[in-house]
Amino acid sequence: MNYIDPHIHMVSRTTDDYETLAKMGCVAMSEPAFWAGFDRGSVDGFRDYFRQLTEFEPKRAGWYGIQHFTWLCINAKEAENVSLSRQVIAMIPEFIERPGVLGIGEIGLNKNTRNESIVFLEHVQLAEKLGEQILIHTPHLEDKYQGTRMILDMLNDFPKLSHSRVLVDHVEEHTIRHVLDAGFWAGMTLYPVSKCTPQRAVDMVELFGPERLLVNSAGDWGPSKPTAVPDFILAMRKRGHSEGAIRKIVYDNPLAFFKQSKRFTMAA
Repeated sequence: MNYIDPHIHMVSRTTDDYETLAKMGCVAMSEPAFWAGFDRGSVDGFRDYFRQLTEFEPKRAGWYGIQHFTWLCINAKEAENVSLSRQVIAMIPEFIERPGVLGIGEIGLNKNTRNESIVFLEHVQLAEKLGEQILIHTPHLEDKYQGTRMILDMLNDFPKLSHSRVLVDHVEEHTIRHVLDAGFWAGMTLYPVSKCTPQRAVDMVELFGPERLLVNSAGDWGPSKPTAVPDFILAMRKRGHSEGAIRKIVYDNPLAFFKQSKRFTMAA
């Protein structure tokens, strides 16, 4: 089955992973800007990173027939440095109109601090000013519930923001209802040691239905599996779900969300 991975960090993966993903049915992916495994010390480090996301990774994906899209921001882990964050945010308009850039992301919270909140709000202000979609990172483990509620509360301060153009990622059983009830898209991230397993993701599909629900691998520097979406497809089949129901979550839903970006074009 062809699928789209709406959140995967290919800068941290080998070229062999692109080939494997293509063999597994991945036809498109989106890569949010994120932490590089260490804190960058200058805005020029982010400029080079944005060039990699918008110039090199689409080319590398294209070698295997995969369409690559991206999102731009300074991530929550580095947002404690408000001065650097503001320099990066000011640079985003230089890159935002490049082909394949879907919007601002993955912004959000890491440890739910004041500085992270300041930088999150300034990203949202930029997205609203430019009319861009938003992809949001919610915190890990014990910080997730509080951080998700903080994010949703902050988004309420933007009455003109279209919730249908915002994806809140890394939802789990205790946060998914809050996200969906607020009218946002929800992303389930499949990690081997945290976040969500394929089986738990199927549970959430069965509890909440498939509308505005996405599933992703977020394959990155840490313990992660870039082929996690095919694992979810198999778990859905084992539960007896139809091919059409599975396709809705792994292909139709990400396609519908991405189509709202003015720079999204899907090859036939």
